[in-house]
Amino acid sequence: MSYYKGIQCIKCGYVGREDEAFDACPVCGTQGNNVNFTTTYDFGQDLEKVRQEFLNAKGKGLWKHREFLPIAPETEPVSLGEGETPLLHCGRLGKSMGLHNLYIKNESVNPTWSYKDRLCSVAVTRAVQEERPVVTVSSTGNHGAATAAYSAAAGKPCVIFTLPQVPATMKTLMQSFGAYVMVTPKPIDRWTIMKKCVKEKSWYPLSGYIAPPIGSNCFGIDGYKTIAFELYEQLGDLPEFIAVPSAYSDGLYGVWKGVKDLQTIGLSGKKTKMIASEVFGSLKETLKEQAEGPVTVPSEWSISFSIAGPQGTYQGYAALKESEGYAETSSDEETIAMQLRLAKEEGIFAEAASVTSLVAIEKLAKEGKIAPDDKVVAVITSTGLKDPATTAEHLPPVPTIEPNYEELAKALKESYGYELK
Repeated sequence: MSYYKGIQCIKCGYVGREDEAFDACPVCGTQGNNVNFTTTYDFGQDLEKVRQEFLNAKGKGLWKHREFLPIAPETEPVSLGEGETPLLHCGRLGKSMGLHNLYIKNESVNPTWSYKDRLCSVAVTRAVQEERPVVTVSSTGNHGAATAAYSAAAGKPCVIFTLPQVPATMKTLMQSFGAYVMVTPKPIDRWTIMKKCVKEKSWYPLSGYIAPPIGSNCFGIDGYKTIAFELYEQLGDLPEFIAVPSAYSDGLYGVWKGVKDLQTIGLSGKKTKMIASEVFGSLKETLKEQAEGPVTVPSEWSISFSIAGPQGTYQGYAALKESEGYAETSSDEETIAMQLRLAKEEGIFAEAASVTSLVAIEKLAKEGKIAPDDKVVAVITSTGLKDPATTAEHLPPVPTIEPNYEELAKALKESYGYELK
């Protein structure tokens, strides 16, 4: 079964048709606001029954609680074993931040090594359910790789539109799954051609193609709800804070939806606050101004390229307002320092954009917005192996030595500052 009911505008509540799902709310559009749709669910009157079904669920991975996903009961999920990712207590890193209960949700262990697998498992399953001929996405990396993998698993052709600056590793990963990868000169060009293919060829989009941006496929975004479900199960309740790297805020809003589901059915009374970690601070500035919608800020290329945009989305703004949360920025210098710090202190090599969640947490803790005993979860969205060349630029060259103690000691000191005792 599924509790899925339909879609509606996040901002004005307009109840949309499913064939409007990818084109932004038409009502808000007439008022100059681009706003994504979101799925809605009807849990009925017997919430005790819903709670017991949740607590007694026997499945595994993302599809353990499939009744909370927008998929028909008769549709077979397209799955590669995503979900059930580790929740790791960061003792050393937390101590240096003054936090006793700092955790990371390590999404880098998903099948294509990023949390995009959650969105793509659900969205590609919808593509199969709707019998669409081709799956398409506009992506700088993780979203494209996940889309390619799940399209391959579903036996669907996949066309990906990307940018020239995207690391070769990312393009190779996308192509390795059999996707047809295309580079367009300008970012907006990706959306132009993608929209034509969706409208004229009935291709199924996993990302957005609207400018200003609204976010990705609203059905797929619900895959991120399962992060909140897993945190509830792993911690025994929801944490006080969840930090998610944010550009168009699919993950931020999806996790928040999962939090709201648990609150709605009465499993948690915790007032969880969401944290958006950004590069240039669109949502941070939007909160500061209490603007009507996401403001545009100056931007440029960043090592956190997957979240380095000039404008956030209304869905991200909504998650922060509803949860009374925060947004914080991370410069390239702060990001690379945190990437190496996490790897050295906790043994996790995360993608640059991933660790912006930890930078945001540390800044908020220093400001007193996060208390020492609060439970705080940073969502680590992907592995550093997606772009190792950038990290290598901040590491010393690997020395070559003769096999004797003297050369070893000299190289250790000169290259790494480590003295043998």
